[in-house]
Parts: sequence; structure tokens; C-alpha cells
Amino acid sequence: MTVPPISDIPIILLAAGQSSRMRGTDKLLEPVEGMPLLRRQANLACSVTSGPVLLALPSPPHPRYQCLDALAVNRVAVPDADEGMNASLRTAFAALPGAPPAAMLLLADLPDLQQSDLLQVLNAVDLTSDTLIWRGSTADGKPGHPIVFASALFPAFSTLTGDGGGREVVVQAGDRVALIPLPGQRARRDLDTPEDWARWRAERAQAAAQ
Repeated sequence: MTVPPISDIPIILLAAGQSSRMRGTDKLLEPVEGMPLLRRQANLACSVTSGPVLLALPSPPHPRYQCLDALAVNRVAVPDADEGMNASLRTAFAALPGAPPAAMLLLADLPDLQQSDLLQVLNAVDLTSDTLIWRGSTADGKPGHPIVFASALFPAFSTLTGDGGGREVVVQAGDRVALIPLPGQRARRDLDTPEDWARWRAERAQAAAQ
């Protein structure tokens, strides 16, 4: 029997990092497809779900809030964001409204991800199975994002500390993790430095010229 895709899953977008390797600029405000990367990623999340989209952000005031004007997203301030990514995970999962059966986690700094990638992962989710995590991977099988966590794992996020990025929760799931291959390196390619951005833009310009 075919399991219908989940259309109202909450999506958590992690965007509270300090962008410290950009040497004075903010990678999430870099222009991608005519808009700041953060707004592009928020639009992407909103396009695949009718459920809530939560953005984990630094405490206001912060320039990232300005690029989200008029977007129907829940802005979740992470006052202890400098602790590391786990602070964002703790805060965002605690802020999920209601009792959803699962939630998608998405990093804000993966500019190659497309709507089709998010939908491919969402369409693989089967909450009647024993699987606890559905995770996008690179074409050659390296785990990446987005990741969907079944609600049975939500309590584990409340005790996270440090900058492990939720790896402890993935470990708890053991072999109950399904990898969903996405094209190329979309699931993992992040851009953390000015050099990364320059290289990425040169590659896109070259591809467009062919």
C-alpha cells in the first residue's frame, strides 16, 4: 500500500550561527537567486509544507530578521546560540507547536538544495514503519540534509549541549535511519568562507554559460 506524503510537517530552519568564518560578512545574507540566502531557504521550506516553519535565529535585533519581512514563518530567538548548534536544536524543537508526528530539520547554509530535494525526502517518510529518521544524502551516499525526525526522538533534543549538531540523536536511532540520495553534493555543500562563495559563484556562472 502506498503511504500518502505528509503535507503539513513542521520544518525547522537553523539560522542562529555566527557566520564567524566569513570575516565580517554574513553568509546567510549573501545574495542567491536575487535574494538573501536565508530568505531563499525560508521560501523553500514554506513551499513544501502547509505546516509551521520555524526559524532559529540570534536574539534580536539582528539583520537576519530584516530579510524575513512579510514571510509567514515563526521566528524563534536562541539567546544562547553562541554555545553551538545544539542550543538552536534544543530551543527550536521545544518551540514546535502542537504534537506533530515528525519534523524536518534544514540547515540555512545549503544553497544548492532545491524544492524537489525537500519533497523527495518528505515523500520517503513512512510513519507506519520502524524508521525514525529519513535523511537526505549526497549522490554517493554521504549523509546530509534535510533530515526528518520522528516524534519519538523529540525528547532527546531537550538535553543536547555543545556543538554536536544533533549527532547524538542520530546515534540513538541506530539502524533505523533511511538515507534518501539527492543529486550531486546538494545535501552537504555549505559555504562558510568568502573563498567558498567565490568558488561556488564561479561554478554557477560557468554552468550557465555552457
